[in-house]
Amino acid sequence: MPSKPIPGSTGEVLTCLPSPYTPHAATGLLYLPRFIAKCKYAQKHGALPASYAKNYKRGLDRFISIHLGVDPVDVETIVHESTNDAEIDRRLLELFPDDVRATKWNRNLIQKGMTPAGREFLLEALTAMGCADRADQIISVPDLIDFDEGRIN
Repeated sequence: MPSKPIPGSTGEVLTCLPSPYTPHAATGLLYLPRFIAKCKYAQKHGALPASYAKNYKRGLDRFISIHLGVDPVDVETIVHESTNDAEIDRRLLELFPDDVRATKWNRNLIQKGMTPAGREFLLEALTAMGCADRADQIISVPDLIDFDEGRIN
């Protein structure tokens, strides 16, 4: 039977965040709904749990921001200042370039972790989770996120 993460091995797990594979309705960008949800969570709760705070506005949050040519703080500000999802989308579309190059970003995102260094990172993370046996199935960073949050059994 395939292993499952050791409870607490990655810190607190937020199953309320969307999968990194969820596309943003207004742009088609994968991962963007997750970044928005993290901004909302941080606003509502005052902060993200330490296990998420370490990569908040860094890691994939920063990578998607770099792809779009924006500062992740500007995305956070829009989310925090907006009163509903429609306003968030409208303001983000004003901030983002006209061509968000969704296909390029989406391809790059789903391949994060597939380089030799990325495979080493994934194996280290899976080993720490007690799941080194899953290295052939958890092949990308988005997979690792989904695995940790229980969306991959």
